[in-house]
Formats: sequence, C-alpha cells, structure tokens
Amino acid sequence: MWAVRRPSARPNRPSPSPPTPTVPAARPFNAPAARRLRAALGMAPEHVAHGMRVSYGHPHITPDHVMAWERGAAAPTDSELTALAGVLWCSPAELIGTPRTLREHRIARCLAAEDVARAVGHDVHAYLRMEETDGWRGTERQAAALAELLGLGLPDFMTVTGRNARLGELLRSAATTRWQAYVRPVAKLVPLDRRSLEQALRSLHEDYQGHMATTLSWGGGSGEAGDAGQDFLDRIVEHFWTKLQGDADPQTG
Repeated sequence: MWAVRRPSARPNRPSPSPPTPTVPAARPFNAPAARRLRAALGMAPEHVAHGMRVSYGHPHITPDHVMAWERGAAAPTDSELTALAGVLWCSPAELIGTPRTLREHRIARCLAAEDVARAVGHDVHAYLRMEETDGWRGTERQAAALAELLGLGLPDFMTVTGRNARLGELLRSAATTRWQAYVRPVAKLVPLDRRSLEQALRSLHEDYQGHMATTLSWGGGSGEAGDAGQDFLDRIVEHFWTKLQGDADPQTG
C-alpha cells in the first residue's frame, strides 16, 4: 500500500454562504460516527471546519457544512471525507460505514485512484470509469491484485467485480432444481473449496424446498408459498454467504 500524502496547508479564505441541505449521497456516510468522534476530541464544528480549511486545502468549508454532515442533511465529497478524517484523527473507513462499492473500498483504504490503477495494471481513466459505472473490467490476475490491495473478502470481491448477478442466477437454479448440477458452474465463478460449496448448495436447496413445504402444510395457499419462496430466492446470495460463515474465511485467488 502506498503512503497517502497529506495535502499542504493553504491560506484561509473568505467562506461562502452556508451549504444548502441536499439528499445524502449514495455513499453510506456515517453521520453519528462523525459527531461522536468530534465530541470525543473536544472539538466544536468551528474547529473541524478550521482544520479542513487551513490544513487540508478546503477553503469553502464552514461550521454549517460540518453540522449538515452530522445531521445527515448532506454528505462530504471524496476529498472532503479524506480531509474530515484527517481532522478527526480517524480513517475514512470509520466515516463511511460498511463500504459497498469499488470507490468506497478504495477511499476506506486511503488510496488514490492512480495508486489502485497502477497496482492492478489499468489505465487510470479506464479505472475511474469502472468506479463511476460500478462495472469492473479486468483479467483474473488484475482481479486478484485488486482483492489483495483493497483487502476484499470474497463477498465484497464478488460485489465490486459485478459477479453477484450471475451468482444469484446460479444459486436460484440450484435451490429450485437439482443442486448437484450447479456445483461446477458456481465453482468456476467463486473460488471455494468444493466440499464447502457442495454443502452450501445442498443446504440452500433443502431450505428452499422445506420452506415451501412448511408454508403449504400450515394451510397457506399456493400464493402464500410462492411469495415466501420468492422472498427466499430474492435474498439467495445473502443466504449463500450465511451458509459459508461457519467455514474458514474463504480467500480469493
């Protein structure tokens, strides 16, 4: 991992008018954590804004920005988030909750897009397009390098590389038909021990079939059973990872 350079200080400048509250960005900014960390340091919003202006080159930040972030009325940009983490003496990961996208995982690791692109062997502009569209494009070697650099567990790796849709299709078929026929296709997509994979697929199949049978035995109509079964299938990927939690943490490779 490359060292992250702290932006040089810039002179303070007159601040513009307070921010207009907006719908929070898609990034899962952890507003309560930001407020809690600031309070633990004994800082007021004015101190946070001053630090971001003077030490991190964000002359437009005012206490109103800080308070809007903490209320969840607005969310900081990527560069503002990094600066806010610096002022609060924490990592960006502590301010964005659980990373969900490729960009969020990169920010949580305090990496610049150029660093990630260089490490995985991508042109930086092509890499940034992947972040913007949430569509990973790369070889298996590049994907493995990405997983190692960002410290991705297998569920996150599958998500950021866009493989969850295909995985969901295979798992739904395994649960509703003959699960044995889907061991090999799923194994090609997910680097898992074959025995663990077989156990997970068999368990999903049994859970789905048992759930449907139980719903009908309670006197529910076929419509209720269908609704319950569809709900199970809609969350099939989540159920799959839950089945694997008892095994050793799977690694990509």
